[in-house]
Amino acid sequence: MMALPEVPHMKPKVVHHDAIVAQLPAGHRFPMHKYLRLAEVLVEEGVVGPEGFVRPGEAPAEWLALVHDRAYVDAVLGLAVPRERQREIGFPVEATVMRRSRLSVGATVVAARIALEEGIACTTAGGSHHARKAGGAGFCVFNDVAVAARLLVSDGSVGQVLVIDCDVHQGDGTAEIFSGDDSVFTFSIHAERNYPALKVPGDLDVGLPDGTGDEAYLEALAEILPQLLDRVAPDIVFYNAGVDPHREDRLGRLSLTDEGLAERDRRVVGLVRERDIPLAGVIGGGYSTDLDALARRHAGLHRAAALG
Repeated sequence: MMALPEVPHMKPKVVHHDAIVAQLPAGHRFPMHKYLRLAEVLVEEGVVGPEGFVRPGEAPAEWLALVHDRAYVDAVLGLAVPRERQREIGFPVEATVMRRSRLSVGATVVAARIALEEGIACTTAGGSHHARKAGGAGFCVFNDVAVAARLLVSDGSVGQVLVIDCDVHQGDGTAEIFSGDDSVFTFSIHAERNYPALKVPGDLDVGLPDGTGDEAYLEALAEILPQLLDRVAPDIVFYNAGVDPHREDRLGRLSLTDEGLAERDRRVVGLVRERDIPLAGVIGGGYSTDLDALARRHAGLHRAAALG
């Protein structure tokens, strides 16, 4: 009998745009260039296939206004954000920041739509979970996951969404936006004593003590995620794979290692995909000073996606 030809394994699509890097004041602590370095790492490691990245477009105002007050959306797009709000965001909202923020939302929407068709897709940005209805905060201008989730529900693409937020900071903006909305279930596992000082209760919040390491963190996930996935039975999962739980992160208070973060990503992606649930991954926070090490930690999400 003639042997059948092997079907090549299709690499999951990665959504990226070079303009995701905005201009910030010299010496700003936000590591803006990690996004370009992450894209380079994914190419160097062969995680991105020969077809290259999927390029997103800028999210239109109508999408953004699904979760944010229209006055705030217009202020961002018109480069007229009040100084008080810019201080809450943490950097000036000028033209490159505005475009970057719209592209980040567009990228998460594209990844979500690809995930619904192909099972899984990730971006090289996203996870701006501190942006609330009234405006941005904590380095977040627009809440990309919230916009994508609301858009998919509103156009009938999905009926139930689950947000798995593993950034070291609680996803207060996402929790606030979807408070009272049964179509989106928000789960956040984070450092309890970290930013924001005042948490907005989500559907399920797990606040961990300072110094929590690999073993305790992974045990907590193992106790929660399988039952949560089965109970919520989502049509899509948005996974915020922030790497700021790392022990060397400047803005984290947990103590995960590189190996612990990589195992976390493998477990989350694996648990979701073994149930045949579409997954859209975003990279979330990460603030280590070593840009190359930081980018390689973020790449753990995309490596796990390639296995899933």
